[in-house]
Amino acid sequence: MDLGNMISELRKKKGLNREDLGKAVGTSGPVVGRYERGEITPSVEMAKKLADALGVSLDYLIGSTNMVIDKKMLYRLEVLGSISKEERERILLVMDSLLRDAQMTDAHKKLAS
Repeated sequence: MDLGNMISELRKKKGLNREDLGKAVGTSGPVVGRYERGEITPSVEMAKKLADALGVSLDYLIGSTNMVIDKKMLYRLEVLGSISKEERERILLVMDSLLRDAQMTDAHKKLAS
């Protein structure tokens, strides 16, 4: 999906009109409309403001990843990056175990269907 369509889709999911989004990022509704139609491309700084206002990462907004990293997840990743290596490894081992369990549960549900 291109940047303009992504902005439009995320804006609508957040229940914002173009004017609201424009105010949130320091521009106008018509400029947001031009971004959405692909008539102009936002600067990197403006794209970052748009991503923040829409609650997604800049990578997600520009299509570099299909994984939505919301503010809570980003905070968690920042904390993981700031703690000691030993603590991080311990947390990741527990997390890996929980993720494996969740994947197995999903696989069992699919097989039972």
